[in-house]
Amino acid sequence: MAKTTKRKPSSKRGVKNKTVGKLKRALQVHVPAETGSDVLDRLWSVVMSRRDADPLISHSARLLSRGPAKVAQKFGEEAVECLIEAVRGDRDAVIAESADVLYHLIVVWVSTGVEPEEVWAELMRREGVSGIAEKASRAQSSLVARVLKTTKIP
Repeated sequence: MAKTTKRKPSSKRGVKNKTVGKLKRALQVHVPAETGSDVLDRLWSVVMSRRDADPLISHSARLLSRGPAKVAQKFGEEAVECLIEAVRGDRDAVIAESADVLYHLIVVWVSTGVEPEEVWAELMRREGVSGIAEKASRAQSSLVARVLKTTKIP
């Protein structure tokens, strides 16, 4: 009597698992990645939801309860900390401080009634416009406004 051994149907299972794995990888490539603005939009929503929260349990509520001037001051402090780390050349600290700056900027937006879509629209409006040309046009407009306000004939 010949000895028989049971063979696992591993070859089929292996092919199936490889195919599923390839499919999963293929799908991951085609799923749109979350954007930075998605994260910022969510953060803005969270800060908005904390406007009326108890300042004793919510940092955002505590900041907002102090008014726009204090919110702006805190944003400025965080921006300066980020700049200091950039000058020091500490890349990891710049990343951490940048996150603080973005959070506090969003608190400024909430405090002043600005919505992210308004900022995104302004950025899109500026897209493709030379910063040098845009700044020059503002300077020219400012000069024209000063000349028009004067009572003397130039």
